[in-house]
Amino acid sequence: MKPQDASLTMVDEDVARSLLDQLLEDSKLYKTSTDYFELLEFTKRLRNFAPFNAMLLHVQKPGLRYAASAYDWKERFGRSPKENARPLLILWPFGPVALVYDVQDTEGKDLPIDVDTFFARGAITAKQLSGVIEKMNRRNIDCTFFDGGDGNAGSIRVEKAPTTKEGGLYSMQLNRNHNAPVQFVTIAHELAHLFLGHLGPDRKLNIPERPRPDHAKEELEAESVAYLVCGRNGVESKSQAYLTHFVEANTTVDSLDLYQVMRAAGQIETLLGLASHTRYQKPNTLA
Repeated sequence: MKPQDASLTMVDEDVARSLLDQLLEDSKLYKTSTDYFELLEFTKRLRNFAPFNAMLLHVQKPGLRYAASAYDWKERFGRSPKENARPLLILWPFGPVALVYDVQDTEGKDLPIDVDTFFARGAITAKQLSGVIEKMNRRNIDCTFFDGGDGNAGSIRVEKAPTTKEGGLYSMQLNRNHNAPVQFVTIAHELAHLFLGHLGPDRKLNIPERPRPDHAKEELEAESVAYLVCGRNGVESKSQAYLTHFVEANTTVDSLDLYQVMRAAGQIETLLGLASHTRYQKPNTLA
């Protein structure tokens, strides 16, 4: 089965964005920084769903704690949806939508005490970081290390601009004096700039062309993506402090592109091999 993040590549993106725009407009959600941070916290915790689908679940049921497909509830936890349980809708790889169920709408075996960490990966090690860097290299994102002070974490730049036929070449620099978790945070932040389109579009990497936001908005978007990628993979991110300060200011977030933030987080997880999502039973096909 393909990773769940493929759902956004197998469904027309115009349809997905139209769906999200309509949901946000009708629900009047995420208009303040506090609401926005609550969404990020929810998406960070619900790691068994791609970021975009986690957001769809939050729109439908903000108080949800755990959810899974009927297949996963049965195979992994020995539970099943209750009679008349109300399903929730997400996008999925084998069709337009799939049904999942809140834990409160299931019955069966008792859940593990640490069910909320079922998909957690723990702190990243130097060996794991090497694997992450190798995966980036395969996608033409070269990573090198430099000897720098603590205030200089890293950067990313375009070495060769993409064309309509070929992808671009990118160069990322990491501070060799930082430990593996800090370097992972830096990788997530710099990849966020790339996949958010801050360096320009790249058809090969499925990076969209977007109007260039101002520097403050770029950093907010990148920190949001890094916060999600790191938090969903057991790494404490420096983005926490940045976003906490943003929330305390209680500003509006109407100008933020939530679709791109969630999409970029999912793309980075897929590129780095970090996706570990809810499984579904493949539908029967007619002969």
